[in-house]
Formats: sequence, structure tokens, C-alpha cells
Amino acid sequence: MSAAVVLSLLLFFGLWWLLAASGDAEPLLPAGLAASVVLLMAVAAREVVMRRAWARYTHELEMRMGSGESLQPVPAGLQRPATRKASVSATATSLRALQQRLAQAEEAGAQQPAAHLEAFRLCEQYLASTEETIRASGTAADVRVALRAGQERVRGLQKHHLLSWVRGEAQHLTHEAQRRVSVSDKIETAMRALDVINEALRIYPAEPELRDSALAVHNFIASVKVAHWVELAERAAFRGRFTRAVARYRDALFYLSRAEMSDDARAEAADRINREIEMLRARLAMGDLEEELPPRRRAKKGKDALTTEQDNS
Repeated sequence: MSAAVVLSLLLFFGLWWLLAASGDAEPLLPAGLAASVVLLMAVAAREVVMRRAWARYTHELEMRMGSGESLQPVPAGLQRPATRKASVSATATSLRALQQRLAQAEEAGAQQPAAHLEAFRLCEQYLASTEETIRASGTAADVRVALRAGQERVRGLQKHHLLSWVRGEAQHLTHEAQRRVSVSDKIETAMRALDVINEALRIYPAEPELRDSALAVHNFIASVKVAHWVELAERAAFRGRFTRAVARYRDALFYLSRAEMSDDARAEAADRINREIEMLRARLAMGDLEEELPPRRRAKKGKDALTTEQDNS
């Protein structure tokens, strides 16, 4: 436009000088008309170029939102009063495209929790790209307002999909851990569920649902460890090795005191283990020491006693 104005001025003064030199009585009128025609043609050409550029940009915006690619900020040269309405329309279009993909992820998330994670990443990508657009120097004020409003809606959807993914993934891993046979496999699978929850806690550290889920998984891991030592203690007691059973119960209490779990669950498990220890100690005090020996050693001890009695007689 600056070049067109300069060209129009040069054309005006040039024609005026030529007409004045040739003896024309009114040289200003034809010189002004010629300069005005050049200036109007430049304005019309600029409008055509701007409309085509904006149409191309909005088309790329919709295509990139549909494919999940990162968006580029609106070029500063396109942000003019004549195109602000189109800017707001393109913003609404991109938001509708995102909401459509999130609705599809919501339907698929009932069977596949990973769909919620993909939806969360789409929201994250949208927020990052719109933030770049907002910070661009050429973005109009009304476009910034529209983008801010869209960001608030997307942040709510982002949190919903992340919590849905954590809920589904943690439940799946916890159920899988319960079906495991060995203690190490149970703990390893439960730790994977805990990693999922901790990943979400880094984003929403004050979310009560995530804290409750983490505490539930910690309780499960602690119960698996304690149950292992309780099972060893019960086996020892069944074989008549009451002293060893008491030692295994005390090991269970040791791991229980160091486990990350709620105080109520820890107190309940400790009371149950202490009752078992008191029962075993009572049996030991009543003279059941003979049961401390394995069956073979008891038979050998009885045979030795019988031999000693025969020798004495």
C-alpha cells in the first residue's frame, strides 16, 4: 500500500507537470483522476490477496486440527479489522473439531482407557497452540477473548479425560495384580498402577480422587507384603513350630510398620497379628514345647528315651 501511494503521487505530479507544460487550462483534474484510479486498483488487489491468504490459512487450520498437528499463530499481516470476524469463526471451528474428536474418545474410552489418554494429549496440544496464537503480537483482542474462553472449556475436558484414563488403567492393573500368583508379580503390577497415578498427580497434585487412588494402591501393596509373612507364620504354626511362627508374625509387624498405608488399615492388621502372637505364646506357656520339634525328631527323641530306659533296667 505504501508503494501504491508513492506511485500515485508520482503519477499525479508527473501528469500535472506534463499537462501544465502543454498549456492545459485544468491539469489537476486529469492528474487527480489518474492517481485515484491507480490507488483504487491497489486497494482492490490488496483485498483480493488478503481474502485468498485468509481462506488458505483457515483451511490449513481446520486440516491441522483434524489431524492433531500443532497449529501456527495467526500471521500478523492477516489480523486486520476486516478479518477479525473470520478469525473468531476459525477459532470456533477449531474448537468444534476438537470437541468432536473428544466425543469419539469418550465413547471408545469405556472399553479402551488409552483413548482417554489420547484425548488428554489432544487437549494439551490445543492449549499449547492457542497459547502461541494469543501471545502473537498481531492477534486481535476479540480473538484473544474467544481463545481464552475456549481454553477454559478445553481445560475442563482435559482434566476429565486424564482422570478417566487413570481410573480405568489403575483398576485394570489392580485387578491384574490380584490375579497374579507370586508376591513379586503382584507387587510389580501394582507398582505399574501406582506409576500411572503418580504421573497424573504431577499435573493435578491436589486432586482428591488421585490421592485416594494412590492410598488404595499403597494399601494393596502393603497387604500383599504382610500377607506373605502371615502365610509363612501360619504354615509354621500348622507344622507345630510355634516359635518360628511368632518370629514370622513379628516380621509381618515390622513390614507393616514400614508400609505406606492408611493408619486405620495398619492398626487393624496389627491388632489381628498381635492376637495371633498372643495365642501362640499362650500355647508355648502351657507346655506345648514338644510340638516345636518336627515329627521325625519327636520320633527319634522317643526312641532314644526308650533305649535309655532299657539300658537302665
